[in-house]
Amino acid sequence: MRLPRSVAGWTIAVFGVLALVMGAVGLLWPEALLRVLGFEIPQSRAPGDYTGVFVTASSMASFNMGVYYLLAAATEWRAFYRFTVVFRLVTFTVFTLAVLADIAPGRFFGVAAWEGLGAVATAAGLWWDARRPAGTAARSGAVAPAAGSGSTADESEQDDDRRGAGTSGVGPATDAVH
Repeated sequence: MRLPRSVAGWTIAVFGVLALVMGAVGLLWPEALLRVLGFEIPQSRAPGDYTGVFVTASSMASFNMGVYYLLAAATEWRAFYRFTVVFRLVTFTVFTLAVLADIAPGRFFGVAAWEGLGAVATAAGLWWDARRPAGTAARSGAVAPAAGSGSTADESEQDDDRRGAGTSGVGPATDAVH
């Protein structure tokens, strides 16, 4: 697996690793995950209590999301980075409202804060990366645009957004055939 080549990529990779680990913990030891989030662990569950099913589903989603984020970081998929900023802010809002409405325990606000701070960190990373001098990317290990790709940094980034970074550089139609 390739290491991220940008500040924004590192923020995505860190979130991906943590989502993967928390998903694995929830699948292997659900009570530990519930305790970390501030939920009570009763001695026994009443019939019709589907907490275990919900934790399993949420943990599997978290595990998968971690894989998606790590793949995005490895391929420097900047369109995905921008997408996550918006939806992590939405997640922050929903989770915060759940705590304020007493739907979730107060400690659950830590999850909301993590999402909000992660969105801000990725947005800041995107902003920082967009303002780095052109030569900095080559020195940091970023892959130079393919020949025939955009002649400016903005055009190259637009090309990457259309076909996905790390592809053959031949364009979306030809790349789809490969």
